[in-house]
Amino acid sequence: MSFASYPSLKDKVVFITGGATGIGASLVTQFHAQGAKVAFVDQQTDAGQSLAANLAGSWFRTCDVTDSDALEAAILAAAALGPVTVLINNVANDTRHRAAETTPEAWRAGLAVNLDPVFIASRAVYPMMREAGGGSIINISSITALLGQAPMATYVAAKGAIIALSKSLAREWGGDRIRVNALCPGWVITERQLELWLTPEAEAEHLKLVALKDRIMPDDLARAALFLASDDSRMMTGQNMVVDAGRT
Repeated sequence: MSFASYPSLKDKVVFITGGATGIGASLVTQFHAQGAKVAFVDQQTDAGQSLAANLAGSWFRTCDVTDSDALEAAILAAAALGPVTVLINNVANDTRHRAAETTPEAWRAGLAVNLDPVFIASRAVYPMMREAGGGSIINISSITALLGQAPMATYVAAKGAIIALSKSLAREWGGDRIRVNALCPGWVITERQLELWLTPEAEAEHLKLVALKDRIMPDDLARAALFLASDDSRMMTGQNMVVDAGRT
Protein backbone atom coordinates (compact mmCIF):
# COMPACT_ATOMS: atom_id res chain seq x y z
CA MET A 1 0.00 0.00 0.00
CA SER A 2 1.05 3.60 -0.52
CA PHE A 3 -0.21 6.51 1.54
CA ALA A 4 -0.58 10.26 1.16
CA SER A 5 1.96 12.94 1.91
CA TYR A 6 0.78 16.35 3.08
CA PRO A 7 3.10 19.24 2.17
CA SER A 8 1.06 21.57 4.40
CA LEU A 9 2.26 19.66 7.49
CA LYS A 10 5.95 20.29 6.88
CA ASP A 11 7.47 22.37 9.68
CA LYS A 12 4.17 22.72 11.53
CA VAL A 13 4.50 22.37 15.30
CA VAL A 14 2.34 19.48 16.49
CA PHE A 15 1.68 18.78 20.18
CA ILE A 16 0.44 15.31 21.15
CA THR A 17 -0.64 14.09 24.59
CA GLY A 18 -0.02 10.46 25.54
CA GLY A 19 2.51 10.08 22.74
CA ALA A 20 4.93 7.50 24.09
CA THR A 21 3.13 4.25 23.26
CA GLY A 22 0.21 2.80 21.33
CA ILE A 23 -1.85 5.16 19.19
CA GLY A 24 0.12 8.11 20.53
CA ALA A 25 3.46 6.71 19.39
CA SER A 26 2.02 6.14 15.92
CA LEU A 27 0.76 9.72 15.83
CA VAL A 28 4.20 11.02 16.81
CA THR A 29 5.95 8.85 14.23
CA GLN A 30 3.55 9.63 11.39
CA PHE A 31 3.62 13.39 11.90
CA HIS A 32 7.40 13.33 12.18
CA ALA A 33 7.55 11.47 8.86
CA GLN A 34 5.57 14.30 7.27
CA GLY A 35 8.27 16.78 8.28
CA ALA A 36 6.35 18.29 11.18
CA LYS A 37 8.04 19.47 14.36
CA VAL A 38 6.57 17.08 16.91
CA ALA A 39 6.33 17.66 20.64
CA PHE A 40 4.71 15.10 22.91
CA VAL A 41 4.14 14.34 26.56
CA ASP A 42 3.53 11.14 28.49
CA GLN A 43 3.91 9.71 31.98
CA GLN A 44 6.03 6.86 30.63
CA THR A 45 9.46 8.48 30.68
CA ASP A 46 11.53 5.58 29.33
CA ALA A 47 9.22 4.92 26.39
CA GLY A 48 8.94 8.62 25.61
CA GLN A 49 12.67 9.22 25.70
CA SER A 50 13.32 6.16 23.57
CA LEU A 51 10.84 7.27 20.92
CA ALA A 52 12.18 10.83 20.89
CA ALA A 53 15.75 9.53 20.53
CA ASN A 54 14.72 7.68 17.37
CA LEU A 55 13.01 10.70 15.81
CA ALA A 56 15.53 13.46 15.22
CA GLY A 57 14.29 16.88 16.24
CA SER A 58 11.27 15.67 18.21
CA TRP A 59 10.58 17.07 21.68
CA PHE A 60 9.47 15.08 24.73
CA ARG A 61 8.63 15.90 28.33
CA THR A 62 7.38 13.64 31.10
CA CYS A 63 4.01 14.98 32.21
CA ASP A 64 1.04 13.87 34.26
CA VAL A 65 -1.81 15.40 32.26
CA THR A 66 -4.09 15.38 35.30
CA ASP A 67 -1.85 18.18 36.61
CA SER A 68 -3.32 21.06 34.62
CA ASP A 69 -0.49 23.45 35.47
CA ALA A 70 2.12 20.93 34.33
CA LEU A 71 0.27 20.30 31.07
CA GLU A 72 -0.02 24.01 30.31
CA ALA A 73 3.66 24.50 31.17
CA ALA A 74 4.66 21.69 28.82
CA ILE A 75 2.69 23.24 25.96
CA LEU A 76 4.29 26.64 26.55
CA ALA A 77 7.74 25.03 26.70
CA ALA A 78 7.12 23.14 23.46
CA ALA A 79 6.27 26.44 21.80
CA ALA A 80 10.02 27.07 21.70
CA LEU A 81 9.78 25.03 18.49
CA GLY A 82 7.30 27.60 17.19
CA PRO A 83 3.60 28.25 17.77
CA VAL A 84 1.61 25.06 18.19
CA THR A 85 -0.84 24.99 15.28
CA VAL A 86 -1.80 21.31 15.53
CA LEU A 87 -2.94 19.81 18.84
CA ILE A 88 -3.89 16.16 19.23
CA ASN A 89 -5.58 15.33 22.50
CA ASN A 90 -4.90 11.61 22.58
CA VAL A 91 -4.19 10.63 26.18
CA ALA A 92 -6.73 8.27 27.78
CA ASN A 93 -7.18 5.42 30.22
CA ASP A 94 -9.71 2.76 29.21
CA THR A 95 -9.44 0.61 32.32
CA ARG A 96 -12.68 -1.35 32.77
CA HIS A 97 -14.84 -0.55 35.78
CA ARG A 98 -18.38 -1.34 36.90
CA ALA A 99 -20.56 1.72 37.45
CA ALA A 100 -22.10 0.45 40.68
CA GLU A 101 -18.63 -0.05 42.15
CA THR A 102 -17.22 3.29 40.98
CA THR A 103 -16.81 5.78 43.81
CA PRO A 104 -17.24 9.53 43.30
CA GLU A 105 -13.48 9.85 43.70
CA ALA A 106 -12.84 7.23 41.02
CA TRP A 107 -15.36 8.96 38.74
CA ARG A 108 -13.54 12.27 39.07
CA ALA A 109 -10.17 10.58 38.59
CA GLY A 110 -11.42 9.02 35.36
CA LEU A 111 -12.61 12.35 34.00
CA ALA A 112 -9.36 13.98 35.10
CA VAL A 113 -7.39 11.86 32.65
CA ASN A 114 -9.96 11.21 29.90
CA LEU A 115 -11.72 14.57 29.58
CA ASP A 116 -10.15 17.45 31.49
CA PRO A 117 -6.83 17.51 29.56
CA VAL A 118 -8.74 17.98 26.29
CA PHE A 119 -10.12 21.29 27.51
CA ILE A 120 -6.97 22.38 29.33
CA ALA A 121 -4.69 21.74 26.36
CA SER A 122 -7.12 23.31 23.89
CA ARG A 123 -7.38 26.43 26.00
CA ALA A 124 -3.59 26.59 26.27
CA VAL A 125 -2.99 26.48 22.52
CA TYR A 126 -5.83 28.83 21.61
CA PRO A 127 -3.90 32.12 21.94
CA MET A 128 -0.97 30.94 19.80
CA MET A 129 -3.27 29.45 17.15
CA ARG A 130 -5.25 32.67 17.01
CA GLU A 131 -2.06 34.69 16.68
CA ALA A 132 -0.79 32.33 13.96
CA GLY A 133 -3.98 32.79 11.95
CA GLY A 134 -5.50 29.40 12.62
CA GLY A 135 -4.88 25.82 13.58
CA SER A 136 -6.30 22.33 13.92
CA ILE A 137 -7.31 20.60 17.14
CA ILE A 138 -8.00 16.86 16.92
CA ASN A 139 -9.64 15.23 19.91
CA ILE A 140 -9.53 11.44 20.12
CA SER A 141 -12.94 10.09 21.13
CA SER A 142 -14.01 6.44 20.85
CA ILE A 143 -16.62 4.24 19.23
CA THR A 144 -17.59 3.31 22.78
CA ALA A 145 -19.21 6.74 23.10
CA LEU A 146 -21.52 5.93 20.19
CA LEU A 147 -22.27 2.39 21.31
CA GLY A 148 -22.53 3.00 25.06
CA GLN A 149 -20.34 0.04 25.84
CA ALA A 150 -19.90 -1.42 29.32
CA PRO A 151 -18.33 -1.83 31.78
CA MET A 152 -16.54 1.51 31.45
CA ALA A 153 -19.05 4.24 32.25
CA THR A 154 -16.57 6.98 33.11
CA TYR A 155 -14.52 6.41 29.98
CA VAL A 156 -17.62 6.30 27.77
CA ALA A 157 -19.01 9.47 29.35
CA ALA A 158 -15.73 11.29 28.81
CA LYS A 159 -15.46 10.18 25.20
CA GLY A 160 -19.02 11.30 24.53
CA ALA A 161 -18.29 14.67 26.11
CA ILE A 162 -15.23 15.03 23.86
CA ILE A 163 -17.46 14.87 20.78
CA ALA A 164 -19.76 17.54 22.20
CA LEU A 165 -16.86 19.71 23.36
CA SER A 166 -15.29 19.51 19.90
CA LYS A 167 -18.48 20.82 18.31
CA SER A 168 -18.75 23.64 20.84
CA LEU A 169 -15.14 24.79 20.45
CA ALA A 170 -15.42 24.53 16.65
CA ARG A 171 -18.34 26.97 16.75
CA GLU A 172 -16.70 29.33 19.26
CA TRP A 173 -13.27 29.44 17.62
CA GLY A 174 -14.19 29.16 13.96
CA GLY A 175 -13.90 32.92 13.53
CA ASP A 176 -10.22 32.57 14.42
CA ARG A 177 -9.81 29.90 11.72
CA ILE A 178 -9.23 27.24 14.37
CA ARG A 179 -10.75 23.93 13.35
CA VAL A 180 -11.78 21.43 16.01
CA ASN A 181 -12.70 17.86 15.12
CA ALA A 182 -13.13 14.58 16.94
CA LEU A 183 -11.61 11.33 15.70
CA CYS A 184 -13.52 8.26 16.77
CA PRO A 185 -11.65 4.95 16.52
CA GLY A 186 -13.08 1.49 16.75
CA TRP A 187 -11.07 -1.30 18.36
CA VAL A 188 -7.48 -0.31 17.63
CA ILE A 189 -5.07 -3.15 18.31
CA THR A 190 -2.31 -1.77 20.50
CA GLU A 191 0.04 -3.61 22.82
CA ARG A 192 -2.28 -2.76 25.71
CA GLN A 193 -5.21 -4.41 23.93
CA LEU A 194 -3.11 -7.47 23.16
CA GLU A 195 -2.01 -7.78 26.76
CA LEU A 196 -5.35 -7.19 28.46
CA TRP A 197 -8.38 -7.84 26.29
CA LEU A 198 -7.73 -9.27 22.83
CA THR A 199 -8.43 -12.99 22.96
CA PRO A 200 -9.22 -15.20 19.94
CA GLU A 201 -12.80 -15.45 21.16
CA ALA A 202 -13.20 -11.68 21.61
CA GLU A 203 -11.71 -10.97 18.21
CA ALA A 204 -13.95 -13.53 16.52
CA GLU A 205 -17.03 -11.88 18.02
CA HIS A 206 -15.76 -8.43 17.03
CA LEU A 207 -15.18 -9.45 13.41
CA LYS A 208 -18.85 -10.43 13.14
CA LEU A 209 -19.75 -6.78 13.79
CA VAL A 210 -17.52 -5.03 11.26
CA ALA A 211 -17.64 -4.78 7.48
CA LEU A 212 -13.86 -4.83 7.00
CA LYS A 213 -12.42 -8.00 8.47
CA ASP A 214 -8.93 -6.64 9.19
CA ARG A 215 -7.53 -5.33 12.44
CA ILE A 216 -7.56 -1.57 12.91
CA MET A 217 -3.97 -0.62 13.65
CA PRO A 218 -2.61 2.56 15.27
CA ASP A 219 -1.28 3.80 11.92
CA ASP A 220 -4.81 3.66 10.48
CA LEU A 221 -5.93 6.21 13.04
CA ALA A 222 -2.79 8.29 12.66
CA ARG A 223 -3.36 8.63 8.90
CA ALA A 224 -6.85 9.98 9.55
CA ALA A 225 -5.32 12.50 11.96
CA LEU A 226 -2.82 13.59 9.30
CA PHE A 227 -5.72 14.47 7.02
CA LEU A 228 -7.60 16.39 9.72
CA ALA A 229 -4.44 18.35 10.57
CA SER A 230 -3.60 19.17 6.96
CA ASP A 231 -4.87 21.94 4.71
CA ASP A 232 -6.67 19.25 2.69
CA SER A 233 -9.39 19.27 5.36
CA ARG A 234 -9.50 23.07 5.63
CA MET A 235 -13.32 23.26 5.53
CA MET A 236 -13.93 20.47 8.03
CA THR A 237 -14.71 21.45 11.61
CA GLY A 238 -17.05 20.32 14.34
CA GLN A 239 -17.08 16.81 12.87
CA ASN A 240 -16.68 13.34 14.34
CA MET A 241 -14.65 11.19 11.93
CA VAL A 242 -15.24 7.50 12.63
CA VAL A 243 -12.54 4.92 11.85
CA ASP A 244 -14.15 1.65 12.95
CA ALA A 245 -13.96 -0.77 9.99
CA GLY A 246 -17.69 -0.32 9.40
CA ARG A 247 -19.08 -1.46 12.72
CA THR A 248 -22.82 -2.10 12.80
